[in-house]
Amino acid sequence: MSAAAVRLTAAQAAAAMAGSLVGGPSEAEIGGVSIDTRTLRPGDVYIAIIGERLDGHRFVGDAIRAGAAGVVVSDPSSVPPGLDAAVVVVQVDDTTRALQRLAKHIRRASGAQVVAITGSAGKTTTKELAADLVGARYRVFRNQGNFNNHIGLPLSLLELRHRPEVAVVELGMNHAGEIRVLVDLAEPDVRVWTLVAEVHSAFFASLDAIADAKAEILEGVTPQSLVVANAADPLVMARVKPAPARLITFGIAVPADVSAAGVIDRGLAGTRATVTTPSGTALVDVPLLGRGHLANALAAMAVAGHYGVPMDAMVERLAAARPAPRRGEVWRLASGVTLVDDSYNSNPRALQRTLEAVASERGCPRRLAVLGEMLELGGQAVALHEACGRAAARSGLSHLLTVGGGPAEAMAHAAVAAGMPAAAVRHVGTSDAAADVLVPMLRPGDVVLVKGSRGVRTDIVADRIKAAGA
Repeated sequence: MSAAAVRLTAAQAAAAMAGSLVGGPSEAEIGGVSIDTRTLRPGDVYIAIIGERLDGHRFVGDAIRAGAAGVVVSDPSSVPPGLDAAVVVVQVDDTTRALQRLAKHIRRASGAQVVAITGSAGKTTTKELAADLVGARYRVFRNQGNFNNHIGLPLSLLELRHRPEVAVVELGMNHAGEIRVLVDLAEPDVRVWTLVAEVHSAFFASLDAIADAKAEILEGVTPQSLVVANAADPLVMARVKPAPARLITFGIAVPADVSAAGVIDRGLAGTRATVTTPSGTALVDVPLLGRGHLANALAAMAVAGHYGVPMDAMVERLAAARPAPRRGEVWRLASGVTLVDDSYNSNPRALQRTLEAVASERGCPRRLAVLGEMLELGGQAVALHEACGRAAARSGLSHLLTVGGGPAEAMAHAAVAAGMPAAAVRHVGTSDAAADVLVPMLRPGDVVLVKGSRGVRTDIVADRIKAAGA
């Protein structure tokens, strides 16, 4: 049975946001919150966020015409004259901070347990798996998509007004200090750290600096807090061990509280392993691409075990797991081509794991890959792309097509230097050009991996392959 929603009046909301109620009745009830007039529902309160490109105050009138029950502004001149007396108006100094303060208020009032997940890779999959597993016993909320920054997380936390028993959220960052802000808002009961890798390294001096920024997830822990950490990552473990919190570790083929041994790589069908947890041992199938996702599943099992989910329920739910859109989706097309759509994003660690998974697929006459440039790698970009080029050569690809700028071209050159025939490797500048080259080449039985940073738009290639093979 669902608990009654958190009740919030206009006066209470104004106080929570450190603002002033300058219009509308103080006892008006606040429901949903929106920062986008395109998705605002009648009855929502519109918060006029000032972004890098747009100032939400320009759309206050649109929000009211769309049926907003109230508006939150820092510029009172944006409120149209002659406003209906029933429309709530709250004036604040900073609308972004107001959104965050309101979210923190709701988070506390909800009474929900909060599980927060961070790491250089695996956040979204771990979030989805943990929510699925904990959902075997509790009413669970999870933040949607990548609503994991200083705007997206508060919007997610506002949904805790519906009083789930457990909320599972991810925390993202590309600069030091960002996780600190998100942890302060979410006040997590359980904190999960997946791994440290060369992601956003353009903004950090070293891998240790990335680890230090991720370690902000540990700020404010108490002896009652639980930290779930990757025992196979020394950068993670060096930072979690001194933390004054309870610790549960996970890992593949390493000593850990939740560990996997005897791993069988099943190609595009995922992995199978014997998993040992504090509550027992079981044979677990994870139908997601590669050992990286097996590690994510172990982290999710650690969280679910903490919440008392039985082992058999975890095994059953993991066997039914499906990837999030464009995060390792396997499409078996009518043309006989199998597409691995991993075009949502890319980083060197994840790419190498995915190439290993594709290499373990048996019975396919050809394996092809379209690999987009990995962005935000800074001065290490060329070297990291070259390492991935060598990994591509080791993975038994029949053809490699790289997409983007100089680092992607370096990946192609490295693949050739590592032994791929020059005729089997090609570099192009854009994803449209890559699709033009690749689609006519495809034959029944081919397995095609498409992966790259979002800015390179390798999803264009994936969609062209789907359209051609439908």
